[in-house]
Amino acid sequence: MTTFLATAVLTLGVGAGQAQEWHTSSSLIGGSKYGENFERYDYVNPDAPKGGILNSTVQGTFDSFNPYIVQGTPAAGLAPFGGGLLYDTLMEQATDEGSVSHALVAEAYKFPDDYSSATYRLDPDARWHDGQPITVEDVIWSFQTLKANSPMYNRYYENVTEAVKVGEREVEFRFDQKGNRELPKIMGDLAVLPKHWWEGTDAKGNKRDITRPTLEPPLGSAAYRIKSFRPGQEIIWERVPDYWGAKLPVKIGRENFDTRRYRYFLDSNAAWQAFTKGGFEDINAENSGRRWMTAYDFPAVKTGDVIKKEFVSNARAHMQGFILNTRRPIFQDRRVRQALSYAYDFDTVNRTQSFGLNTRITSYFMGSDFASSGLPQGKELEILENYRDKLPPEVFTKEFALPRFDNPQAERKILRDAVALFKEAGWEIRNGRMTNVETGQPFSFEILDSSQDSGPTLNPFIEMLRKIGVTVTLRVVDTSQYLNRINDFDFDVIVQVLPQSQSPGNEQRDYWSTRAADTPGSRNTAGIKDPVIDELVNRVIFATDRDDLIAATHALDRVLLWSYYVVPQFTRPNLWLAYWNKFGMPDKQPDYIGADIESWWVDPEKEKALAAKYQSAN
Repeated sequence: MTTFLATAVLTLGVGAGQAQEWHTSSSLIGGSKYGENFERYDYVNPDAPKGGILNSTVQGTFDSFNPYIVQGTPAAGLAPFGGGLLYDTLMEQATDEGSVSHALVAEAYKFPDDYSSATYRLDPDARWHDGQPITVEDVIWSFQTLKANSPMYNRYYENVTEAVKVGEREVEFRFDQKGNRELPKIMGDLAVLPKHWWEGTDAKGNKRDITRPTLEPPLGSAAYRIKSFRPGQEIIWERVPDYWGAKLPVKIGRENFDTRRYRYFLDSNAAWQAFTKGGFEDINAENSGRRWMTAYDFPAVKTGDVIKKEFVSNARAHMQGFILNTRRPIFQDRRVRQALSYAYDFDTVNRTQSFGLNTRITSYFMGSDFASSGLPQGKELEILENYRDKLPPEVFTKEFALPRFDNPQAERKILRDAVALFKEAGWEIRNGRMTNVETGQPFSFEILDSSQDSGPTLNPFIEMLRKIGVTVTLRVVDTSQYLNRINDFDFDVIVQVLPQSQSPGNEQRDYWSTRAADTPGSRNTAGIKDPVIDELVNRVIFATDRDDLIAATHALDRVLLWSYYVVPQFTRPNLWLAYWNKFGMPDKQPDYIGADIESWWVDPEKEKALAAKYQSAN
């Protein structure tokens, strides 16, 4: 970029007459903290050295370098949404502020007062790795291609009708409705793909096809490119030395590793053993409370070669739980889903397996302003009143709460309540098995998973359900089969994390809408088809201001909770990382995401010492 325009704007709060000005940063929550002078992130080391290797492990396999289609298993470093390591997006989401983006391929954007369109102006310096400029034609082709082939982008940009060239470096995205206040900003999340490469031919003269998997390394534009790979076993990325965007504010002091190597393991236990030996994985993000507290006693930890560290994170709003696939007839009765939710003993699992470190999830937007609580009131109640005759009465009369297994007598009462709910839904226990009164069908289902280590988390739920005659089996499959079955919605129950942003909006369609339920590869894995939820999703998307957005999201959250599509599990507020002592890092990490690994760098002396000490691992 030749000139960086220093203007930050609050997208939701921009006033009439300001909207058609060009802006280089955007925010949905009160404006960027950098104001009009964003030069770099304030936590990075602008003089961070480049070099070294970042080793990572991946569970499963891969067979494609095209992450934007349902078919195939993409290689590590690629992403189904955003650009991953290979492609730059129009703008880049900030690492230290929620719902803020800064200029990348586009140096600026603008939109009219009625939010009916958005225009992005491309940076004249933006280049593909082959040296060709990134053009408006690339952006238009990318929009059309991703909306046609990517379930995530399709739902995200549902209200975007077309992309039109309006200047040599300007593209206008036109919307079919006004008042979608988030949409001008999130057009910046569009990954820009090289039209000339994808419409060209490979070394054998075969025409490339963006709608199919491929193992030909694609042309990219971002800081890394594929150096080498062994299908299903390893992929190595190299930093592009003349990367066009290296001096942009969002890139200064970041993306410092010369090489990023991902090696594949069939199961998570093998990957864990590889981490403990050194040379295979440099940074381990730990999810198990038991392992965090008991397993980090291997020699490298004792000698200080591996460091455990907890990072504060305030961007962990999400739902994690057992997703009940309501496409299956046995899960279509809300009372059955409620009974299954009652049978999950979080308290005992947390105490015996996680040292009490976890918190029970009680909202789809847990940890954010958008989590509902108490009874509905004010604007939220006004919204819900429109659907009173279509909602469970508890939505208006009870605070949503999950039963607590916090005393010796609790289990018996909770299971009695679960059995009563089953009975209301037409099931009763016969000869020790939960049985459908009319058909005689036993109630049984399968939990599908891809991790060999999932037993300790899942088995207590399975055993609790066995006590009321419900038969549950755990089936562990390889990662490729697991992903394919999820994409095709071919499962009874899975465990899934549904992350949320600090400004819910257009992505909610992909999670909950009727249309997404019938779209392979969407995030509506529960198969939700509810006209009320469809309307509440639109109410969120077309919120008039921040207060209205909070009220609408509270209403959506409350209806989802009382519908019992998910058996909520647990969360924790902080990020646990264990890493080999080969890195330098800024004194402070961003509280928003907890840790920005891209701001770390390799200390060559430390790396050399570790390599000599643990060289057998390589």
